[in-house]
Amino acid sequence: MENFYIEDWFPLIMFASLGILVFSGLPVAFVISGIGIAFGFLGMAYDVFSFIEFFNIVSRIWGGIAENMVMVAVPMFIYMGTMLEKSGVAEDLLECLNVLMRKVPGGLALSVTLMGTIMAATTGIIGASVVMMTLLALPVMMRRNYDPSLATGTIAASGTLGILIPPSIMLVLMSDLMSVSVGNLFLAAVIPGLLLASLYTIYIFVRCQLQPHLAPPLPDAEAVHGTDMVRMMLRSFIPPVFLIVLVLGSIFAGFATPTEAAGVGALGATFLALVKGRLKWDVLKDVCERSALTGAMLFFLFAGATVFSYVFRSLGGDDLVIDLVDSAGLGAWGVLFLLMLIVFILGFFFDWVEITLIVLPIFAPVIAQLDFGDHLAVAGVGPTETQVLTWFAVMVAVNLQTSFLTPPFGFALFYLKGVAPKSITIQQIYKGIIPFVILQVIGLLLVMYFPELALWMPNTILE
Repeated sequence: MENFYIEDWFPLIMFASLGILVFSGLPVAFVISGIGIAFGFLGMAYDVFSFIEFFNIVSRIWGGIAENMVMVAVPMFIYMGTMLEKSGVAEDLLECLNVLMRKVPGGLALSVTLMGTIMAATTGIIGASVVMMTLLALPVMMRRNYDPSLATGTIAASGTLGILIPPSIMLVLMSDLMSVSVGNLFLAAVIPGLLLASLYTIYIFVRCQLQPHLAPPLPDAEAVHGTDMVRMMLRSFIPPVFLIVLVLGSIFAGFATPTEAAGVGALGATFLALVKGRLKWDVLKDVCERSALTGAMLFFLFAGATVFSYVFRSLGGDDLVIDLVDSAGLGAWGVLFLLMLIVFILGFFFDWVEITLIVLPIFAPVIAQLDFGDHLAVAGVGPTETQVLTWFAVMVAVNLQTSFLTPPFGFALFYLKGVAPKSITIQQIYKGIIPFVILQVIGLLLVMYFPELALWMPNTILE
């Protein structure tokens, strides 16, 4: 029997400790960094970690996160989304879409889905999107006698599209953790994001066609015609679409980096608020405060994750994970399905930030070494490490979107319940979200089976 050395299992114990202590209620950044420091000292006691290595962590935080120019885009994207919420752009957009879709079965629900897709392409802040859409759309849907489960499910699912459709804060974080170009990930996530929005749209249309009582149509008395319709389009629809083209178009066309485009988006959102006459001092102050607090929370998490991942790797975590995967004998596809299942299950209990910071640094090196050969070659490219990681990152992103929707800790559900009328029960919300979670899984399987969905745009535009 081989000798058993407890220090060989420190990385596994470290990972398990993180899974347990996240439930302690302490700030996640404190938990992640605290476990890293604690196991660093424990490693010193067993001569598998040296005190001088702690200084390497400081240089990694300062020289990695603090000096990463792409990370500058994060607070500006947060500012852009918060300003759009306060400026009333979303409210006007929903009103316009509602009028345009009034003759279509489930028109109001489809309007919410389209608004979620458009707003997702201007910001990646899920909490703000879900709360905003709940406050704007849910009372109107209830007055139209919409089924509560259909209404809440549509709002929750549509509001979370911003975590996947660029410019997504999650994709910026993933690019840093996986050392993949953020522009590459932005391009790769466009088609999968629109695919999910399309699946939502088809489901709502078909269900409302078969069960029209779930979504009564808008009365003809509220229709808008002629010059009033043109005026509404110019006031409510064109501005957010123009901002999307300005931000994403400049990135995809190569005119601007994501950081520069984020600055343009922040300025554009401020300009829209000014044009609408809503750029008051109180609004600007509130937007800046919320942006600063959200940005500080995210960067504190980045620093904590750097501490954890450095100690984990220094204690031999990468080698332990690779050995465990090899000994399981699952093969490339078995490992991929296992990791997707792990991410899906973690989504029931943890936020996307926690899952991303825990999973990617540990499993991305494992995925990079797997050979999917001919499957990725179908996309017209050779299976390089960058292409494998890009494909994997998009699948994780699609998977992580479900973490906002799955009970008991789906944050989108909590955001919705927190601002919904008291007549809406949590049981109705859970019932309404089930079909959309199934659609998420279908979307994930499609991206897995057809890698072209994720790789076609990067390979075509970045050639």
